[in-house]
Amino acid sequence: MGLERLNSLYREVILDHSDHPHHKHALPDATHKITLKNPTCGDVINLDIDLDDHDKIKDIGFTGDGCTISQSSASMMTDAVMGKSKEQALHMAKTFSDMVMGKKHPQADLDELQDAAILSNVMTFPARIKCATLSWWALQRALLKQPDGSVDSDDSDKGE
Repeated sequence: MGLERLNSLYREVILDHSDHPHHKHALPDATHKITLKNPTCGDVINLDIDLDDHDKIKDIGFTGDGCTISQSSASMMTDAVMGKSKEQALHMAKTFSDMVMGKKHPQADLDELQDAAILSNVMTFPARIKCATLSWWALQRALLKQPDGSVDSDDSDKGE
């Protein structure tokens, strides 16, 4: 497949997730909630995660407004982490963050990201990296937040 045709396919996937986002809804009874804002461009992600008794993501949803990249990335992220354990989701957030910064990961780690792996090219547009990573940072911070509101300091630098 030619590079231009591949880029066109990637754009279509991104636009489809932006126009028809998956899991775009609030979860009133979520076990973990967070709101993150990108002050640079005004993107806002409200992320709700419902973990089961075994720390697996039973349900996940997001609301908020933002550009095509932030909204499609949030949609892709929710698809990728649904049903995953807290540890798996944190590993995926680190992989995604590293990927958009140009760091290498094994193909198996990138495959776990599903559609979100196509956002690897966002690193060629530095101003868009924050847009793409906003929902992944929200995922990380929400999962690391303890019931008392503190953050698990052993893991606080993952994904950044």
